[in-house]
Amino acid sequence: MISLRRCATLSVAGYLAILFAAPHAAGFEPTSSRDHKPPLVLPASGTVQAAFTPGDDAGKLIADTIDSAHHQVLVQTFSFTHRKIADALIAAKRRGVDVKVIADKDQTHRIPTSLISKIAAEGVPVFTDSDHTSAHNKVMVIDAGSPDATLITGSFNFTHAAQYRNAENVLVIRGNAALTDLYLQNWHRHYKHSQSYR
Repeated sequence: MISLRRCATLSVAGYLAILFAAPHAAGFEPTSSRDHKPPLVLPASGTVQAAFTPGDDAGKLIADTIDSAHHQVLVQTFSFTHRKIADALIAAKRRGVDVKVIADKDQTHRIPTSLISKIAAEGVPVFTDSDHTSAHNKVMVIDAGSPDATLITGSFNFTHAAQYRNAENVLVIRGNAALTDLYLQNWHRHYKHSQSYR
């Protein structure tokens, strides 16, 4: 008869065998730690505004931040159905701000209420990133390289559902040039392999 301790050991061993075999079975090869750069540690500076949905008006916070942009707004988005944010990007473009959007290709074409085509039709250059399973960033880099450098990030998709139905968060970080520049570099990495939407 097998003891309870032996059963527990067999179960753990079985789970570990499944865990380590699963990546190979699915066609994924594990990478060594040498393949990844260590995360950067940056000094904290500037101010941070936080919003949590559905209670806080994160959409208005983002739109108001876009309205304060002076020369550039660079966007990475997964899903985009939030009209107020779309209108703010279009208005920024009309007043001479350099606005560019990188969107997830699948989400852009699959969601009937996506506003990506409207944003593009209004003259905002839009690109799609299909090099990844999901282009899942939700980021805006605003006026990088200036004293007004601002970064928007968090879990919040630029969607109606993120504002009214989901539990999401948004951070608006102002005055941290090093962090904004890091996100700017990441935006450009994805821009290089993105394709024009139109």
